[in-house]
Amino acid sequence: MSSPPLPRSSEHPPTPAPGMSLGPPRETQPRSKCWPIRPTLRNELDTFSVHFYIFFGPNISIPPDRAAVFAINLMPVLDSGGVLNMELKLNMYPSQISTEKCHYLLNLGVGRMACSAKSAAGFFLSVNVSANVTKLRIPYPQTGTWYLSLRSLCATEHGFEACLNVTAEVYMRAYLTPCINDCGTYGQCKLLRTNNYLYAACECKAGWNGWGCTDNSEAYSYSFQLLSTLLLCLSNLMFVPPVAIAIRSNYLLEASVYIFTMFFSTFYHACDQPGIVVFCIMEYDVLQFCDFLGSLMSVWVTVIAMARLQSIIKQVLYLLGAMSLSMALQLDRHGLWNLLGPSLFALGIMAVAWTVRTIRRRRCYPPTWKRWVFFLFPGTMIATSAVALYAFVETEENYFYIHSIWHMLIAGSVGFLLPPRAKPDSKVTPLKRKRGCGYQLCVNEHEELGLVDPAIISINSICKS
Repeated sequence: MSSPPLPRSSEHPPTPAPGMSLGPPRETQPRSKCWPIRPTLRNELDTFSVHFYIFFGPNISIPPDRAAVFAINLMPVLDSGGVLNMELKLNMYPSQISTEKCHYLLNLGVGRMACSAKSAAGFFLSVNVSANVTKLRIPYPQTGTWYLSLRSLCATEHGFEACLNVTAEVYMRAYLTPCINDCGTYGQCKLLRTNNYLYAACECKAGWNGWGCTDNSEAYSYSFQLLSTLLLCLSNLMFVPPVAIAIRSNYLLEASVYIFTMFFSTFYHACDQPGIVVFCIMEYDVLQFCDFLGSLMSVWVTVIAMARLQSIIKQVLYLLGAMSLSMALQLDRHGLWNLLGPSLFALGIMAVAWTVRTIRRRRCYPPTWKRWVFFLFPGTMIATSAVALYAFVETEENYFYIHSIWHMLIAGSVGFLLPPRAKPDSKVTPLKRKRGCGYQLCVNEHEELGLVDPAIISINSICKS
């Protein structure tokens, strides 16, 4: 997925509380008298993962005559690429049940501290008896000092006014996370970099969208997810005919590679699916590596087998190919040259081998036109179509059915391109074993048991070979 555009916190502000206008954080006018600020402690856990602890908290007592003010500092680069989370919860006590008209307001602003209720501006959170829990998430917050002020307001005919003789206790939590709710079930949180700016963003799957992959307006249904998983997994059964052909033609090494590819490709795609239809027998990274390695090795061993090289040379090339492909996959697993490079190199080896054999025999190799028309030409066309689909047609939207077709085409091409069993040369006859000159001593059973005098040995106990 392409990296999302770098947003700003002011471009996507959170939803304001009912009855309150919400604007971007801005500086406030200084006042002659300000509220005291309570200290907070910063605890960095990981990249864009910071907890802000309030001294003598997290339960905060709000006095009726003034606000409780706190300050948190968001540092440049370290904090601007994450999500600022605020949680506010009203602790319910029997004495507060009757105060239904009391609202407890949290005001967040960056810049100068607000010194009165009228001058406060920024983001607001409100809790009361009927709705005692609220949360606020600010993606990519502005860096600087954020002032958090908690105060109690009562609903009157003229609006909200300061409550008298009402002291409440509120639970407040402030922390920084890379993504919203870790992108949920249908997304993955990733660290991205754009123009030397590091930030975190959600990569959503299965049609889900939104900051935290919570927008299901275009989400795939369960039946669609199940269908895509079955297509990607069951399409690998097309490797069963090539395995049978390889075993019948005595290509046991090639058959083992095809079985390896079929097994790991099936379970990799079962683990790679987003959402609910997921089944993993190993770690995702291990399954992905084995699937990619098996796919490339299937192409490699098939083309090398078509070259009809000597057995020792073929085995050496198989081993070198496995080691080289493993190294290439560790460097870049999604590179197109990981597929084209080994294929072109193997085709070069095959072309050289066929050219040498053609010159020696003074006729085209393979010699029969049926091999060209019914096997090589269809297999080449199928393999070329598979590579074209993989390189130029496959996208995230059509991945599940285009990649399934890629599985079937690659497996089908192997069945056509794998050469038949090599016929023994009638001109070469096995060397006859030279008849040896000598004698073979046959031990008589009676002599072995000691029933006959060793000095008297029958002539029948000596056999001439």
